[in-house]
Amino acid sequence: MALRNILTEEDPTLTRKCRVVTDFNPRLHQLLDDMAETLEQADGVGLAAPQVGVLRRAVLVLETNVPEGSEPYLIELINPEIIESSGEQHEPEGCLSVPGQYGIVSRPAFVKVKAQNRFGEVFEVTGTGLTARCFAHEIDHLDGIVFTSKCERMLTEEELQATRELDAED
Repeated sequence: MALRNILTEEDPTLTRKCRVVTDFNPRLHQLLDDMAETLEQADGVGLAAPQVGVLRRAVLVLETNVPEGSEPYLIELINPEIIESSGEQHEPEGCLSVPGQYGIVSRPAFVKVKAQNRFGEVFEVTGTGLTARCFAHEIDHLDGIVFTSKCERMLTEEELQATRELDAED
């Protein structure tokens, strides 16, 4: 495994649409493994292939909605598509490609995704709360959409600090 550089918002690669993955081979597996290591090192909850410069439809999402005492785990989604969504959440959102900036984005509260695993097998997965937000956010990356283009507004430094203080109290 190897760490990959995470592109930042100035890079035009992030606004390009990704191609469908058709070869479920060792190169794809290496990409996914590298993305997992990169995501862990960056302390993020989601990462899309275009964020590491690869224009393929592959994303990783950290499932954090786990029972107490259980560890969060990574979900690999190849060629993902949202097939069902409901509800709405308006929460602060950030991105590893837009470091230090957060904005209020409206996302579904529930999302069902159809995707393939690293071997090409089709499966469905659902997410709520942060996981639903991550599914939608990362799939947007595959279509060249960065969260800043969907923000209702960006948070000020004061608002961001207040949010961090509230999180620390929880």
